[in-house]
Formats: sequence, C-alpha cells, structure tokens
Amino acid sequence: MKRLTLFAKGNVDVHDALHSCRIGGTVQWNGINEILRGSYPGLSTRLRHETLTRSDAVLAATGAVPASLAERTLPLGNYPPTSQFSTAVFTTPADAIFLSILPDVATELVRHRTEGYFLYPADAATWAEADRRWLRSEFEAVGFLTVEQSMDNLAQIVERLRQERDVPILVHNLSSVVPGDGVHCYLGLDETFSTRIRRFNLALVELSATLGISIVDVDAVIARHGADKLKLDTFHLTPEGYRRVAEDAVRVLDDLGVFDSAEEK
Repeated sequence: MKRLTLFAKGNVDVHDALHSCRIGGTVQWNGINEILRGSYPGLSTRLRHETLTRSDAVLAATGAVPASLAERTLPLGNYPPTSQFSTAVFTTPADAIFLSILPDVATELVRHRTEGYFLYPADAATWAEADRRWLRSEFEAVGFLTVEQSMDNLAQIVERLRQERDVPILVHNLSSVVPGDGVHCYLGLDETFSTRIRRFNLALVELSATLGISIVDVDAVIARHGADKLKLDTFHLTPEGYRRVAEDAVRVLDDLGVFDSAEEK
C-alpha cells in the first residue's frame, strides 16, 4: 500500500470535497480516497485539514494564540484559536498542499486595536454578554479584502511554502453561479458575490500563470455538470458536487505526478 499526505487549509469547499461531506450526521461523500480506491488501487491519502479564516491572517499567524485571547473560552465553532493562529501549513510534511480563495472572497475579520492580531469571531451571537462587550471594545472591523490584496497575500504564502518544501500547491476557485440570482442590469448595484467571484477567479488564473500554482477549477466543474443540481447556495455544494470537485483534484494531482511520489507504508 502506498500513501500520500495532503495538507488542506480551507473551509467547507475544501473539507467536504477532499475529506468528507456529512449531512445530518450521515456521511454523504467520503472524500478523495473513494476515488483512489476505484481508480488507483493500492494508493491512499492521509488528509490533514485546518480551517482558514483569510490569507492575511495566515501570513500574520505566529503559531501561538495571543494571551488576551487564550485566557477566554470562546465558542468559535469550526474556527478554534489553535487553527486561526496555526502555522502548520508551512511546517507539516506533505506531498501536496490545498488552499482556497473562499475565505478571501466571503470573510470579514476583526483586528485587535492594540495588539494587532486578526480574529474571526465565529458564532459571536452565541457568546456570553461579557465576551461580546470585550469584542466590541477591543477590536475593530476590517472589511473585505480587495482582489489585489488577496492575490498579493497568496503570492507571499506560495513563496513561503516553497521556501519550506518543493511540493505542488493547488488552489480551489469558486463557482460564480448563485442560485436564484436573476440580476440582468447592474446599474446602481454594489458588487454582487457572483461578480466578486468572477474577479477573484480571473485574478487566480493570472497568479497561476505567474507562479505556476495549479487551480482546482470548481467554477468549470460546476458549469460542466450543472449548477442547478450541484449547488445549494452561493458557497455550498451538494454531495455530488463535492464528488465532482474531488475528481478534478485527483486529475490535477495525477497530472502533476504526485501519485508517482507516494511511498510504501
């Protein structure tokens, strides 16, 4: 048996495609190994996954949770402090690394007013009142990243990754189809998510052309197989949608020769 180690720093789009998709506690799609068992017998992957708040937070992370945050027990759900301030993506041995533009497209962070660290205050509505007051007094909101800021951050992340090890870097883009979106005239509209996603996807293509990173083209996969049946909302796919994305990720890994480097375990 040969085994690969993959490191995925991303959210539901990466996790549910590569690791597993559960709905109501039941596994609906069991990840990349489902494909390997059928098409690449004798090969399996071990996937290490961490959630990702945003590219600027990854660059700022030191691996240590700030003391002012560590002394509080906050219900941060899928974004615990250990993940938000982790540097494991840069230090964990892996045969390939997966990232995603989803957090840069969709997430707003807050920044500590004096210490300067970023925080994603997940599930803040469920926090104790004292913790919500602390959040309001000690942090300031930082808006969405621009496309230019995101791509500059990603370029720095890629450079730092390559200083540590020479392995393929794959970045998931996003499907720009938004279910129920019927806009046909954009006069007077602020930026919509569908437009924002298109801009990020195009910028990612340009970054790939410059840096040689690979794209898991979620946008093309969903368009090819039908957004009406593969998308639940702006960012979530059906189990079949995640399977289709995983198939494309396997195709890219095979194209890059990653499977040839797998070691006997």
